[in-house]
Formats: sequence, C-alpha cells, structure tokens
Amino acid sequence: MLLIPAIDLKNGECVRLRQGRMDDVTVFSSDPVAVARRWADEGAERLHIVDLDGAIKGQPVNLRVVEQIAEAVDIPVQVGGGIRDEETVQRYLDAGVSYVIIGTKAVNTPHFLHDLCLEFPRHIIVGLDAKDGRVALNGWAKLTHHDVVEMAQHCERDGVEAIIYTDIGRDGMMGGFNAPATRKLAGAVNTPVIASGGVSSLDDIRLLRELEDEGVTGAVIGRALYEGGLSFKECLKAAS
Repeated sequence: MLLIPAIDLKNGECVRLRQGRMDDVTVFSSDPVAVARRWADEGAERLHIVDLDGAIKGQPVNLRVVEQIAEAVDIPVQVGGGIRDEETVQRYLDAGVSYVIIGTKAVNTPHFLHDLCLEFPRHIIVGLDAKDGRVALNGWAKLTHHDVVEMAQHCERDGVEAIIYTDIGRDGMMGGFNAPATRKLAGAVNTPVIASGGVSSLDDIRLLRELEDEGVTGAVIGRALYEGGLSFKECLKAAS
C-alpha cells in the first residue's frame, strides 16, 4: 500500500482546504520544499502536489515551487492543478516530476487525455473528484452530471497509469475516507486506484489494506498528517 503525503500549494505556501473551499484555508508552512524533504526523510515513496491556484486559474501558478520540490527529493512526485496543455505536461516531466495528474480537462475534452497517454505513456494519472457519485470540476467549484464510475472506465480505455479518487465531501474533514465508494470504483476498473479525501486514522489505513486486493493500491494523506493526529511513520507500519 503506497501512502502519499499531500502538499497543497496556494500562494507559494503549503496549505490545506476543507472540502475544496478556497475561503477555508489553513497554512501549515511557508516552505513547501522543507515539507517535501520532511516526508521523504520519514520514508515517503512518493509525494502528491496540487497547485490549488492553478486548479482555479486553469494554468500552473506555483510551477516554480513544484520544480524546486522535484529537485530537492529523490522520490517520485505526482502533480496536478491547472494542467490543460501538452507543453505544461512536458515542462513538469522535464523538471523531474514523474506523474502528471489531469482533472478537469480529462472530463471536458476526452481526446486530450487519450492523446496525452499516447504521447507520455506511463506518466499520466487522472484525478476524479466526486460527490454523491458525480464528477466535480474546476477545483470542485462545479458539480457535473457525469457518473464517476463511467468516467473512470473511459479513462482506463485511454490508458491512464492510475486513477486518484477523491470524495470531496470527506476531504479535509478528518472523518475517514469513503470506503464503499472507493471499493465500487476500484471494482469497476483494472487500473490502479489511489484513495484520497478523509484518510485520518490508522483504522483508515488498515481498511485500505483490506481493499488492496480489490485494486486500491495507495492513498493520499493530507490534513491528518499536518495537524498531528497521524504519524506518518505509524501509518507506514500500519500499511505494511
């Protein structure tokens, strides 16, 4: 089970949001690079970075910070937020990022995801954010009528490396992740599924282990690590 600490960037700082609301922000550090080094030193095998400003603007805003993080750590980095063209994907990969996460444009422009998977094989992850089974777009500002399971199946046919599934009703709320919805999604595809949103206890980690045989290969962990409720080293022990 791959446990991936999250670093959410807003105005160059490491922050967390509650349920994706840009007006409900907690700043955890003004030095995201130091945060990245901390998680790598504690045993993280991958980092999850989101450019929150980029997700709203539709183009990268904190790209230089992401480049600095990729330079500072020797583990794979996956990044999302406002990635809407091939040039941005190429720039991130050139900077040392291992995986690029496509969100809104994967839903709005399906051929874009297909083309990216052909051009950058094994480097493209899709991020599906949902509430009540429906896909949310534009930094969660817009809820669509797209069914998240059907969208995951489309993404699998395009050849994505993995699917990050976030229940936006749980994200940042410290109430546990949505295990039934995550299990349902993983059962509908063969592509690895990474859980996100609400992982907040060692019990959640143990529950994730039970879903590993069903295709849930990892989890992104955010607020619980920063608020001190979870020790990352203890999480790693529970996962193994």
